[in-house]
Amino acid sequence: MVSGTHMETTTTTKGQIVIPSSVRRKLGIKAGTRIQVELDEENSQIILKPITREYIERMAGKFRGLPLLEDLKRERKLDKGSEDRKLDRLKSK
Repeated sequence: MVSGTHMETTTTTKGQIVIPSSVRRKLGIKAGTRIQVELDEENSQIILKPITREYIERMAGKFRGLPLLEDLKRERKLDKGSEDRKLDRLKSK
């Protein structure tokens, strides 16, 4: 996204927002992409950062020695297992 470009979206009653498709494509955000949420209280801003493979690889130099990608893969595998179990429970009802 070009710096200075502004877009608006609306919050649902659950506090959810839609990220415009052009932004999702540009940043590689797909279904299931984890998003880091930062609060900048001083400037009253919410900062959203997608946690993609590219983001992790860029950050790898900052946190040399920490197995961030492996931790993320393990966490996603656990999440998938949890979701699979929920689906199985729903199907059995």
